[in-house]
Amino acid sequence: MAGAGNSRRASEGSRYSRTKTADHDRRTYTYIDGTAVRKLDVQTQPEKIQESESAQVSLNTRRNRERALQMNLGYVLFLTAAAVITVFVCVNFLQLRAKNTLLQEEVASLEAELDSAVLEKASEYNRVMNGIDLEYIKDVATNELGMRQATSDQIVYYEVEDGDYVRQYSEVPEE
Repeated sequence: MAGAGNSRRASEGSRYSRTKTADHDRRTYTYIDGTAVRKLDVQTQPEKIQESESAQVSLNTRRNRERALQMNLGYVLFLTAAAVITVFVCVNFLQLRAKNTLLQEEVASLEAELDSAVLEKASEYNRVMNGIDLEYIKDVATNELGMRQATSDQIVYYEVEDGDYVRQYSEVPEE
């Protein structure tokens, strides 16, 4: 190859060597790693070596390179399938994002409706409670309907196991 002779010479003083050829000015830059040499070794290279390099490439090598650069049917089908799957996933993702946005807007409108219903209920409750005169109710109950305050012998106490609420399915037994 082009820098093979230079790299052999460079490797005599070092264990590891790398050769980089710059065709634009026909020089070989040899970077040598190791403990012996730390400087850039610049050498000119004759044109004959570069021309012989292209002549050394065999016909089979050229054909292999051409085949490697061509796309066969399997590769095209694979790329097409990958593109279709990618487009499908992207479209589904965008549809889900749009649906999510619509649902968020619906949730926001329902929350606003709930808030207005709660405020309306609270204002109606306050209006009803302000319209009740407990003294008038007590006066009507005792004077017109003949009701009396409960006495201590009319009050029955009992224990509740659950503690939240009581359902009464029948009359409370008297002891």
